[in-house]
Amino acid sequence: MDDHYNHDEQITANILKDIDEHGVHIAFVDTDGYSPCFGYSIGLYKGYNHPELIIIGLPQELIGAIINGVKSEIENGTKYIEEVKYDGFLQGYPMQFVEVQLGHYQDYVGYAGWYNDNSFNFPVLQMVWPDKENCFPWDDDFNPNFKFQQSLLDRNVNFKFLEERNLGVYTTSEVLEGALIRFVYHNEDGDWQFHSEQEPNLEHAKVVCLEDLVNRDPSLNEIYYLNYGESAERSDVNSGWKVFNAD
Repeated sequence: MDDHYNHDEQITANILKDIDEHGVHIAFVDTDGYSPCFGYSIGLYKGYNHPELIIIGLPQELIGAIINGVKSEIENGTKYIEEVKYDGFLQGYPMQFVEVQLGHYQDYVGYAGWYNDNSFNFPVLQMVWPDKENCFPWDDDFNPNFKFQQSLLDRNVNFKFLEERNLGVYTTSEVLEGALIRFVYHNEDGDWQFHSEQEPNLEHAKVVCLEDLVNRDPSLNEIYYLNYGESAERSDVNSGWKVFNAD
């Protein structure tokens, strides 16, 4: 616990130092092999009355350069808004802004909440990048190879998983009959399992759409990020999930 406290204290000290010296701190979260990397600003709202920014799925160095470039334009009086294509940040490609829904804040911009008076009472814009044909993720012709590299945070608060809503996942008839899901497994091959028992009766195995289970139990969104090989379990409906790494 002391190591975690010291680590957290060092991070918050770095945030304050960067904002004091440069007007903004950029927090980075690297990819774990499943969830995409992302970076976000801290300090734009308090310092410039501008929404904080987040970029998902680009290299860390590029994310830093883009956010710093936007910050320089904000200092010159530019106010960025949604549904407008902006050039000059990603060479040869425009970017657009979408408003991040509050339900995503805790998952993505936690330290910005700490800096903004331990609350999420501030706006955040996601900078969205296109594919090589300048199609954006919401366009019909967007390259499907990039689909899961850039989560869109202006939507999907009720379905946070990175996969398609109609993805087939494994469960049992007991769950479909109302038993609480207590054990979740994200297999190394990408398959998901949702069970009420640690050793389910495989004769009762069923394949259902992932969205169907999330609709039945929205608390599954709390472990959407499980990496390949990781699992999660809980003792009852009022208990938090415990996550176990792949060992």
